[in-house]
Amino acid sequence: MSRVDFYHLQNQTLENVLPKLLEKAYETGKKIKVKVGNEERVEFINTFLWTFDDQSFIPHGSKKDGFAEMQPIWISSNDENPNGALMLFLVDGAKENAESVKNFERVFNIFDGNSETAVNEARAFWKELKTAGVEIYYWQQESNGRWVQKA
Repeated sequence: MSRVDFYHLQNQTLENVLPKLLEKAYETGKKIKVKVGNEERVEFINTFLWTFDDQSFIPHGSKKDGFAEMQPIWISSNDENPNGALMLFLVDGAKENAESVKNFERVFNIFDGNSETAVNEARAFWKELKTAGVEIYYWQQESNGRWVQKA
């Protein structure tokens, strides 16, 4: 059964949060896909993950890099899953439906809590998943940036 975790960004940006979550997910040894809302942001995130911290290494690639099936973390804006990822990160408004999340063991839906549109889309996705019987969790940031699971 798939599990979907909603991460409600309030005090930090995606750029602050995504690398840390990806590092933890990568440590599981499972392949990961990062689905981005649009193609322009794919290359931004791809470049950012190479440069965000000179003490850290998150192996990843995008269409520009090639070798999709060999990439431990694949960044894309489309529905393909060429690396056989078991974990999916949805960022920058990327969308999935309740049926497609079942292709992954775990899905991380990271959304901007300062955007009314993003919050409304997250609520609609939550309702769709709940109706479909998918296991869902909600995480909210405290003022210190720590994640707290909410009921």
